[in-house]
Amino acid sequence: MMRIKTPTKKRIKRELDKRAPKLIETGKKTLILHGTKTSNVLNAVLAEIYHLKRDNAIKYTKKNDNVRPFESGGETSLEFFSLKTDCSLFVLGTHSKKRPNNLVLGRTYDHHLYDLVEVGVENFKSTESFSYDKKLAPHIGSKPLFAFIGEGFESVEELKHLKEVLLDLFRGEVVKNLNLAGIDRVYLCTAVSPTKVFFTQCAIRLKKSGTTVPRIELVEVGPSMDFVVRRHRLPDEGVKKQAMKTAPESTKKKEKNVKGDVIEGKVGKIYIPDQKVGSVPLPNTAKGVKRERREAKMNNEAHEPAEKKQKEDSD
Repeated sequence: MMRIKTPTKKRIKRELDKRAPKLIETGKKTLILHGTKTSNVLNAVLAEIYHLKRDNAIKYTKKNDNVRPFESGGETSLEFFSLKTDCSLFVLGTHSKKRPNNLVLGRTYDHHLYDLVEVGVENFKSTESFSYDKKLAPHIGSKPLFAFIGEGFESVEELKHLKEVLLDLFRGEVVKNLNLAGIDRVYLCTAVSPTKVFFTQCAIRLKKSGTTVPRIELVEVGPSMDFVVRRHRLPDEGVKKQAMKTAPESTKKKEKNVKGDVIEGKVGKIYIPDQKVGSVPLPNTAKGVKRERREAKMNNEAHEPAEKKQKEDSD
């Protein structure tokens, strides 16, 4: 049996607390590693992916002979590296005669293999091969936009899976609000065929349009490549159901009879029961009625003595 040793140093405790599950997760880290054999094209692709995710990525340069995610038992070393580096995403590069320039994109859940997508790289162009104004170069850590063009991303199972993995790989930390000036890049993914996707990165140039909303121009800055889908493995249904769970504290309760409006803001409805004004008798305690009765009584008392004196004189 494995012996569980509790940490005694505060530095180690802080590191373990960072890796502990949180209600609001931070950005996912990516592990980039080489397989048994890689080509020059594949080395350049891995370097470009590391450059795009430099703020939350870890790259291994040594070859790993035991990492074979699609084979039984070949994921042991990969899961160990995921636990060691606290990475939930990985990119593995391999090259062989049967599958040249091969990339394996995958995700892990609880540091165990979750799903896999295998693609081949064709028509690769690095960032250095594009000529553009260097002032338009995207900044490290900026939030990217995504554009998925083609019906294949909604109908073909392999492309739908590839879309999910690419979004997880490049989107970074999830935020609610964005500053328009901080959006400087967009990833374009075009479904050329049911098994081929064109991937490139474009910089965003904001120009005057005469209105409050600027006009947007896209400048291709690279890298660009074609992804040819080869193999993919979907997650197990039980593991998927467990991974999709959300904490009870993070779910917001629905407010009844309240809706949001763009112009008026928060709008609510108030339901009042029927008052039945016609059938309910009115109380005879009005202040005006009391006052009239009091004045009439005072007037009667003032006239009564004079009438009595007139009667006595007549007698």
